[in-house]
Amino acid sequence: MCPAIPASSPVHPNRIRILSPGPPGPPSAGPVVYWMFRDQRLRDNWALLHAAHLAAAASAPLAVAFALFPGPPFLLGARARHLLFMLRSLRRLLLLSPFPFFLLLHSPPSHSLPALLRRLSASALVADFSPLRPFRSALDHIVRSVGADVAVHQVDAHNVVPVWAASDHLEYSARTLRSKIHRLLPEYLVEFPELPAPAIPWTGEKPLEIDWDELFTDINREVGDAPEITWCEPGEDAAMETLLGTNDGFLTKRIRNYDTDRNDPTKPRGLSGLSPYLHFGQISAQRCALEARARRSSNPKAVDAFLEELIVRRELADNFCYYQPKYDSLDGAWEWARKTLMEHAVDKREHIYTREQLEKAQTADPLWNASQLEMVYHGKMHGFMRMYWAKKILEWTNKPEEALSIAIYLNDKAMEPDPMSDSCAKIPSLQS
Repeated sequence: MCPAIPASSPVHPNRIRILSPGPPGPPSAGPVVYWMFRDQRLRDNWALLHAAHLAAAASAPLAVAFALFPGPPFLLGARARHLLFMLRSLRRLLLLSPFPFFLLLHSPPSHSLPALLRRLSASALVADFSPLRPFRSALDHIVRSVGADVAVHQVDAHNVVPVWAASDHLEYSARTLRSKIHRLLPEYLVEFPELPAPAIPWTGEKPLEIDWDELFTDINREVGDAPEITWCEPGEDAAMETLLGTNDGFLTKRIRNYDTDRNDPTKPRGLSGLSPYLHFGQISAQRCALEARARRSSNPKAVDAFLEELIVRRELADNFCYYQPKYDSLDGAWEWARKTLMEHAVDKREHIYTREQLEKAQTADPLWNASQLEMVYHGKMHGFMRMYWAKKILEWTNKPEEALSIAIYLNDKAMEPDPMSDSCAKIPSLQS
């Protein structure tokens, strides 16, 4: 059996959940496999650090696996611009990885990962964390598939305070979660250790070569209905440049007026620009928080506002999706919100637009049209405008269920993923 949590592990034990302890008996020398999904980076990754120390404690080699959900939409509703941004980063990461990197393309993770674990005679699987249903369902299926043969651990490497440590129930608002997170920050907001070199050299199955050009062509052919973004370079290095760059880094050059400018759509440079990197885990929110905290004395109001958005508001979203199984339905909204929405569902609308009209920005509101077109062509929208954008959809459709469906469709098709929304704020944006 693979050790539960090695005594040498630098990972806080409450960040780790043991989903299956593996077979009884002495530790196996079979490989440890890290299933990378939401945290797509080598640096500052608690899940990868745990897997590395787990492998070292068992004198076993370590491999990394990443699995796409096959066929359109490939990855939980992702479109071409999302997939290409992600895969271009993974391509670079694969070249830099000190561990063999298996990119699984042809069957869902619930099948491809158990098959890989069997082929490798793996002793343990370490998974990172996502609160969304498809990932949780796939992980549950994997645990059942491998049975007692493979230990399965999960590590929340995405949140500064692990979602299950921050709260054991659905929180009502940022107000109810904030004090819980702040109380735990001294325990969890700590510096990362270096990722250790492989303890045991890899001598097993070699990962298949990937024809990246063919893969990119396939994605564009099947889901390429929104242009690939060019204003944002993918990858860990680009993410760190956006955070700390000497030319235009957020913390080094642009944070001074974040507390006021972030809500002004005429000042786009007031935003951090970190959203896509945080969403795909190409940078750790904890790294951003550590670097911001180290600079607080220079701009205390701006840093405090950034940490509120980065930690409390963002982790409230994970709490919502984790503890509310109907997170993408009006049934998941609070009762007061459903009541208000139903009471006003029959209100007279000045305009009613179809999904196609909204997608093409064919409304009587030039400000809304500009926001929608920015999203279509640039894959982004100012955070302040997102609220206006969603509320107008509610105003311009026949019923709130239709408004929510259209908002999710338009968001998932064209928008730069937003770490402060990520499915969970789609409902609050209609409630506000």
